[in-house]
Amino acid sequence: MTDLKIAVIGAGVIGRTHIETLGRTEGMRLSAIVDPMEAGARLAEELGVAAFREPGDLLEAGVADAVVVATPNESHVPISTRFLDANIPVLLEKPVANTIEEGRQLEEAVARTGVPLLVGHHRRHNPIIKTAKKAIDNGDIGDLVTAVVNSTLTKPSDYFVAWRIAQGTGGPLLINMIHEIDLLRHMFGEVESVQAMTSNAKRGFQVEDTAACVLQFKRSGMATMSVSDAACGPWAWDVSAGENLKRFPAHDVFVHAYAGTRAGLSLPDLAFWKHPGTPDWTVKMDKSNLTYEESDCYINQMLHFGDLIRGKAEPLVSCRDGVANMEVVEAIKLSANTGRRVLLSEFSV
Repeated sequence: MTDLKIAVIGAGVIGRTHIETLGRTEGMRLSAIVDPMEAGARLAEELGVAAFREPGDLLEAGVADAVVVATPNESHVPISTRFLDANIPVLLEKPVANTIEEGRQLEEAVARTGVPLLVGHHRRHNPIIKTAKKAIDNGDIGDLVTAVVNSTLTKPSDYFVAWRIAQGTGGPLLINMIHEIDLLRHMFGEVESVQAMTSNAKRGFQVEDTAACVLQFKRSGMATMSVSDAACGPWAWDVSAGENLKRFPAHDVFVHAYAGTRAGLSLPDLAFWKHPGTPDWTVKMDKSNLTYEESDCYINQMLHFGDLIRGKAEPLVSCRDGVANMEVVEAIKLSANTGRRVLLSEFSV
């Protein structure tokens, strides 16, 4: 089978993650890097691939079967739409757009062209998540009742470049918690309402540094989430799951806890807690750990993208998923600003 030629647009931190991943993914290869900075051109030269400064130059060259878009948020929709219109599949980093309205425009482009677009919520491709999802879908923990999700990320001062502290692009809700929202929607289904509070008291930026919220789901169940990029602690997926050990350590803690009518399940340790008989809080629960086969979630995501390109699959994380995650983030912000419970139906078109 001929290798698929993949170009990466944007050679920042996440773009370089995709570039490195392509070097380890069977059946796919990096064909070009698109970046306006000299560093992008130097990296392309080191790797022996074509270098372009603009997406249009890549299109004219015709050296890509598909593209990864890892550029600043405000460019996601115009760049992705341009390649969809050219019949070139897209793996688009989150968030899919700068605004919900722009995200819906991208949804329309996907529907109009029929060209695959995969959103880069890479955690769904993690075998830990796949194992947990299977256990939940099989009813192993009974009906999902509640979940608790924590994300404490101590970010150094040099992390906070302009876009990371600007409204609409920055803040841990949009940068970090959107991944947790995607996983909760994956496990529980669509969100019905949110109640939230946010604060910027620790860092003093125009965006939040800390947030807490309650999500209520349409199907049933509720979840609480907290996030802070100003608090010390290992209780975050990024620094516990071991997905990217070149960038983050992996602490031996759990950060997600799912509770059902029959059992409980924590992540990323996949600890499974169940009473030996009828559930009863006065009886000690038995603990076991669900087993899984280890694999790299970024490679899994890229292989899935290859299946989309070849027409063998549907997106595990669709453009609709990406926009729905943005809608939940906006609902959280609205709830925090108004002090009221916000229905997701308020964002319906």
